[in-house]
Amino acid sequence: MEIPSAELLENKAVLHKGFDELTEKSFGKKTEKRLEISFTEALYLLEKEKLGVKSKGKKINFKKLMTFALKKDTRLHEKYIVYKDLRERGLVVKTGFKFGCDFRVYQRGVGVKKGPKVPKEHTKWIVFTVPEDHVCSFAELSRAVRLAHSIRARMLWAVVDNENDVTYFEVVRAKP
Repeated sequence: MEIPSAELLENKAVLHKGFDELTEKSFGKKTEKRLEISFTEALYLLEKEKLGVKSKGKKINFKKLMTFALKKDTRLHEKYIVYKDLRERGLVVKTGFKFGCDFRVYQRGVGVKKGPKVPKEHTKWIVFTVPEDHVCSFAELSRAVRLAHSIRARMLWAVVDNENDVTYFEVVRAKP
């Protein structure tokens, strides 16, 4: 079976055919004619050999895609490490863009849908990805926790160290 191929654009990768199998786990934008996926997801699928990526008609490898994507998003390396870790744990990972975080994560086996949801179908965690030397203010941390609380999710701070290991910290709001 031939793996689908995506064309690299300025800020995403686009598949025009063969993407039906990828759609369920993808956090891409799907229309009838195409699937647009982020660089993070394209890197993951490329590494797993579930996707080929072309730039100007020529196949590119993981390293070239990462180099290209890092020019567009300097935080991409850390985001990719966290995305990969979450996916390999069997979790459903979607973009967190509209919530101001890197990812929103659902429990294993949850089918993400729009509209009314039962409690287990809601976002379980919102994830903020940072390198181990990241410095933030209490106000930044507080905003992240309040955001998670407002959508009935838990806030995870995913810290990527220099060895590409991820440590997750759950930050909660405590009332005395």
